[in-house]
Amino acid sequence: MHPKVSVCVPTYNHEKYIRQTLDGALMQQTDFVFEIVIGDDASTDNNQRIIQEYVDKYPNIFRAFLHEENQGPREPKEFGGRNNVLGLLKACKGDYVALCEGDDYWTDPLKLQKQVDFMETNLDYSICHHNMNVIYEDGSPEHFFNESNQKTKSSIVDILEDRWFIATAATLYRNIFREKDFANWHSRAAAGDWALAIQLAATGKIHYMPEAMGVYRKHREGLSNIHSSTNLFFLKNRKQMFTDVNEWLDFQYNETIQQTLKYYDKQIQTLESNFL
Repeated sequence: MHPKVSVCVPTYNHEKYIRQTLDGALMQQTDFVFEIVIGDDASTDNNQRIIQEYVDKYPNIFRAFLHEENQGPREPKEFGGRNNVLGLLKACKGDYVALCEGDDYWTDPLKLQKQVDFMETNLDYSICHHNMNVIYEDGSPEHFFNESNQKTKSSIVDILEDRWFIATAATLYRNIFREKDFANWHSRAAAGDWALAIQLAATGKIHYMPEAMGVYRKHREGLSNIHSSTNLFFLKNRKQMFTDVNEWLDFQYNETIQQTLKYYDKQIQTLESNFL
């Protein structure tokens, strides 16, 4: 029998944060069974030792993949941790998957129950997400991830317009990947969270809960520092992703995607001219 939810935790060198992540998952109060599927990508700190403590204490909840070698790819750096994440997502057996990377954490013990209750009664939705508190290790002011005007109901068009409003650790989705493979373009896209959301949004609507039920931590080692508008490789890769998606969707949203591609052309041209 499948668990109702798989809590998916990709992690690497998160010894400072991982206890908070796992405690936030374990405190969830639910009327259903959930599992915690965690994959450590050959951390060089004490992350695996800490994870093993939790596995030993809660053997019926955890399924841990403690890799001895980094799963890669090593290059380009924008794809760091990709193979660990993809393998972990495919290992999730739940009807739903809740994402929480090893440096983020949940603060509401009813988070999973609230999201599953919505999804169980709204079968035309594929994603449910909520607001998050964003904190900075360098002491920058905290703020919410989503603004007050965030729509309750969104669709794939909102994502294809190149607007990102789904915090990774706030995401719970219907586990379509238990039976089907990722799209062929997914592995070529540096922005794995975008790739995942686009495929899910192609199958259903997106629901937003305005409550902040977790914390998104920003720090120097985070991938968001690499996936930026000043990274020429990343911009070109993002443009290629939208080009691939356009074909994958049989050009149903061609007008929207063309506007997005123009935006990336402009960004790329500006950055390239700065290098001259």
